[in-house]
Amino acid sequence: MKQIQFKNTQISFSDTGKGTAIVLLHGFLENKKMWDFYISEFAKKNRVIAIDLLGHGESECLGYVHSMEDHADAVQAVLSDLRIRKAIFIGHSMGGYVALAFAELYPENTKGLVLLNSTARADSDERKINRDRAVKAVKQSFINFISLAIANLFSENNKECLALEIENVKKEALKTPLQGIVASLEGMKIRMDREVLLHLTPYPKLIVLGEKDSVLPYEETKEQLENTSVKLISFPDGHMSHIENRDELLVLLLSFCKKI
Repeated sequence: MKQIQFKNTQISFSDTGKGTAIVLLHGFLENKKMWDFYISEFAKKNRVIAIDLLGHGESECLGYVHSMEDHADAVQAVLSDLRIRKAIFIGHSMGGYVALAFAELYPENTKGLVLLNSTARADSDERKINRDRAVKAVKQSFINFISLAIANLFSENNKECLALEIENVKKEALKTPLQGIVASLEGMKIRMDREVLLHLTPYPKLIVLGEKDSVLPYEETKEQLENTSVKLISFPDGHMSHIENRDELLVLLLSFCKKI
């Protein structure tokens, strides 16, 4: 584990391997440990940087709202410290929103982009209301909120066979401080629509979706890829493709990165 200071805030990350840089960005309630299986494989031929986003894992909170731009600036601070000029970004869920913010703010540093169970669109009015409800819920009952939120990320047919993995995700999520949870919910609620990046950016792009994702409706999310060169891969499961479809996803990501 390594650390830097960003705006008087500690940011934690790992730096493994050599070669073309791959930056791994975890989702809401996750941390860099979610990538452990993938890091060991990616690092055989690439330099892999996994970052704890603001208010998650071992990174501290910056404020009461962590905008996607705040997260992106923290990511850039890490890359600048490591003297990495260009990288391929793989972001899961909220990590995808951060990757998109980074790609908009630092286009010259973006070599490729993977949105894993994520979207380029802003929150709908309904989702913004649900974010506010989530803020109230987590303040009222932290443990219940975490338990329900994590279980909802997996498809129904995987909840029994992946029970151990789901418990491990919950344990890591429970380490997330209340301020970090609320700050990210508020930040996701106000994030910009970045669908234009899917159309106009020159680097390779891939989006991976789960057909039974209860967080991001599959058909609705897929619509944004019309008339783009973005490659779509669909799995028959939920929001946690890195767990539910681990081996297939690894092959897919290795192939994508190898071609860049």
